[in-house]
Amino acid sequence: MRPCCGLIIVSSKKPVPLRGISVDVQVQGFVADVTATLKYKNLEEKAVEAVFVFPMDEDSAVYSFKATVDGKKIVAEIQEKKQAHKTYDEALSQGQQAFLLEEDESSGDIFSCSVGNLLPGQEAEVTLSYVRELPLEADGAVRFVLPAVLNPRYTPRDQEDSITANLPRVPPGQIPYTLSMSAHFQSAYGISKVQSNCGITPLQYTNDDKTAAKVSLAEGHKFERDVELLVYYKEVNKPSVTIESGLPDAEAGSLMAEPVVMLNFYPSFPETQELSNCGEFIFLIDRSGSMESPMNNEPGAPQRIHSAKETLVLLLKSLPLGCYFNIFGFGSHFESFFQESMEYTQQSMDQAVEKVNQMEADFGGTEILQPLTKIYKTAGRPEHPRQLFVFTDGEVGNTEHVIAEVQRNSNNHRCFAFGIGEGASTALIKGVSRAASGTCEFITGKERMQPKVLRALKCSLQPTVKDITLRWCIPPGLESVLLSKAPSAIFQGHRSIVYAQLKGKADEKKEGDVCLEYKFKGELFKNVLPFPLRREKVESPTIHRLAAKALISELEHGTDRDSEEVKKRILETSIQSGVISSLTAYVAVNKDTKQPVQGPPVRRDIPTPAMYGMPMMGSYMSAPMVMHDMSAPMACSGPGRPMMRMMACNAPSMPRVAMSCVQKVLDTDTKLSSLDSITDALNIPPEKPEPPAFLRLISLQNADGSWNLSSGLASVLGISEKELEAKKPKASVDASVWATLLAVLWLHASCPEQRDEWELLEGKAVSWIKSRAGSSLSDCVRAGNALLKSSVEPKIFGL
Repeated sequence: MRPCCGLIIVSSKKPVPLRGISVDVQVQGFVADVTATLKYKNLEEKAVEAVFVFPMDEDSAVYSFKATVDGKKIVAEIQEKKQAHKTYDEALSQGQQAFLLEEDESSGDIFSCSVGNLLPGQEAEVTLSYVRELPLEADGAVRFVLPAVLNPRYTPRDQEDSITANLPRVPPGQIPYTLSMSAHFQSAYGISKVQSNCGITPLQYTNDDKTAAKVSLAEGHKFERDVELLVYYKEVNKPSVTIESGLPDAEAGSLMAEPVVMLNFYPSFPETQELSNCGEFIFLIDRSGSMESPMNNEPGAPQRIHSAKETLVLLLKSLPLGCYFNIFGFGSHFESFFQESMEYTQQSMDQAVEKVNQMEADFGGTEILQPLTKIYKTAGRPEHPRQLFVFTDGEVGNTEHVIAEVQRNSNNHRCFAFGIGEGASTALIKGVSRAASGTCEFITGKERMQPKVLRALKCSLQPTVKDITLRWCIPPGLESVLLSKAPSAIFQGHRSIVYAQLKGKADEKKEGDVCLEYKFKGELFKNVLPFPLRREKVESPTIHRLAAKALISELEHGTDRDSEEVKKRILETSIQSGVISSLTAYVAVNKDTKQPVQGPPVRRDIPTPAMYGMPMMGSYMSAPMVMHDMSAPMACSGPGRPMMRMMACNAPSMPRVAMSCVQKVLDTDTKLSSLDSITDALNIPPEKPEPPAFLRLISLQNADGSWNLSSGLASVLGISEKELEAKKPKASVDASVWATLLAVLWLHASCPEQRDEWELLEGKAVSWIKSRAGSSLSDCVRAGNALLKSSVEPKIFGL
C-alpha cells in the first residue's frame, strides 16, 4: 500500500511583512552597481521577525547593509559570522531591534535578510548594495539579471536540509509584494538599445552623444520572475584597463590602500576550419523531477527535459567521427548509456539517439556528486582529452562538495556547464566550469538551449591554446600582485578578466603595460594593454570591491581552503573591503528601541515565487496540489518526512478534471511519476505535436555527416521522394550525395537564423560531399538551388 495521499488545498491568511522592493541599477560599461531597498511593515498585533531568503548571482560582491527605522538610519557592521549571529541573537533577547544579512553556508548564491523585533504597526527599510561584473552574450549584449526565483535545492540523504527546502512559495501572479526598478547605463562607445524579458519604459538618452541612457520597469510589476536587461553598446569587444587608486583612510598595506587594476582581455586568433576529431565527450544530464518543469511561465512552454533531449540529439549529430562519447542521466540514482565511452560510429550514434528519445524526468532527486565520482574514477584516453558537459536546473544542496570534486579532477578534463530555467544555481554552474577551465551558460525565458550549447561544443573542439602567461612591464618601485588567477584556458570570442594589486611607489607621469601571451597552433600571440600610473581620487571603490570578491572566491574554492591561514586571509579581506564572504555577515542593532519587545518575536518567512509546475511548499500554498509518492526523495523530502512530490493540478499540459477523478487515480496502484502518468490513467491522450522541420532534418543525418535519400527527407523538403530522384542532374550522381547537398542547401535557405546550431554538422556534411561528388558538384549545386527555389552561394562547397 502507498502512503495516504490526496488532494489538499492550503490557504494562509498570515500577513506578509515585506511590502515592496525598489532597486536602482547603475551600469558602467561591464560593471553593475546595484542598490536594493526592502520595505517592511508589521500588520500583526505581535512583534515579528521577518526572514527573507533570496537568490543572488554568485559573483556579486555585497558591500553595504543599512536599515532605517522611525527616521533613524542604522549602518550595519561586517563581522565574523559567528560573532554576527551572537550580536543579533543577544539584541533580540534584550528586546532590541536587529538586522542580519548573510550568505548561506551551502551555496554562495543564496542570501538571507532577517529583520528582528519589528513592532506592531511599525515600518522599516533595509538597503543592501552590491557590485558585479556583467557577462557578454554571443550577440554582443551585456546581460544584467535581477534574480527572483529561488528553486528548492535537493539535499542528499546524509546532509542537513537546504535552507530552501521549506521556504513558503506562491504560484505566479500571487506574490504579495511589488518591485520597482530603474536602470541607468553609461558606455564611452555609445548605447544602441536595451531589451528586457519584462515590460520596460522606452529607452531614454540622458545626453546628446547617446553614451548615457535609462529605462524603468513598467509600473505595477510583480516580482515573480527574474528581470533580465540586455544592453547593446556600439562597440564591446575592445580590451581595456581600469586602474583605481587606493582609499586614503584605508589601513596601510591592506587591499583597499593600494591601487588595483582590472584587466579586460579579448584574446583573438585566426579563425580556423580545423576542428579536432579527438576527444572523449561525456554528457551529464539532469533527469530529476524538477526537469519536468517548463522552461518559462509562457503557455505551451517546453519542458526542461524536452529541450535538453533536443539539444542532446543535435550534439550527437555534431560530434566528429573518431571521437569517443557517453551519456549519463542522474537524479537520486544515475545510469550511463554505455559501460564505457564508445567510439562515435553510425551504430553507437543510433543507439544513443534512441535512448535519448526515451529519456524522461523520472529519476527523483538531484544528486550530481555520485555520477561525477563515477566518471572521474573511469580512466580516460590519453589521445582523447575528456570534455564534460553538465546540464542541470541547478537545484542541489551540496554545491560546495560538487565543486570541490570537479576541482580535484581539474587536471584531466574540462567542464562546460549549463543552467536550465530560472532559478538555476549560479554558484553551481559557474563553480564547476571555473574549476575545470570550461565555459558556462544560463538558458532562461524564451531562449533556445541549442545555440548556447553548440557554442560550447565549438570551444571544446577548438585547437588548444597553450603556454598562457601574463608579463608585466612597470617602472621600478612597483610590484604587481595577482588577486585572481591568470586565464588557464582561452576560447575564441570569450572575455578574460584579471585583477591585480600594484604595490609600491612610482612616477605617476609614466605608464605601464601588461601582456597576455599564448600560443595557438605553434604561433605566439600577444595582447598588450598599456595603462597610466596616474592616480585619481576614488568616490566609490568599485574595482577594489570586485577584486576583493575575486580574491575571496579564489581562496574559498582553493585546494587549501580549510587551512587556518586561508580562513584568516578570507576574513581579513572581507572585513577590510566590506565584501561579504562565507565567513562573515552584516549585523545592525537599533539600541534606541523605544519599546523593548517582551518575549521572542513571531517568525514570518517571506514567500518567494515558484516557477509554474514547481512544488510550492510551506503555509503559503494557495493552488490545488496533488501529492504522490515517487521512487526517490524530492526536494520536499527529508528525515521524518514522507517522500512526496507535489504537482499543480492546473498545469497547462493537463486538462481541468473533476477532483474526484484525480482522487480516483491517486487511489489506484499505478506508479505515478509525472503528469503524463495521471493523464494516462485518466485515458487522456497526450498531446505530442510533430517536431519542427529543422529537428526532423537533423534527426535523419548520419554519423559521417551524410543524408540518405528517403521519404523522411522528402517530407522535410516538401517534395516527393520520386521527384527528388528524378531531379538529380546526372544518373551517375550518388543518391546520398544528392540528398546531402539538398539538406545543406535547405539549411542555408530555410534556417539561416539557426546557423549556430547546424554549423558543425554542416561542416561534416560539406566535407563528406566534397570527398565524393567529384566533377559533378557544380551541376548538383545548380540543380539543387533550382529544385528548392533557393539561391545559396556555391562557395559554401568550396566552389
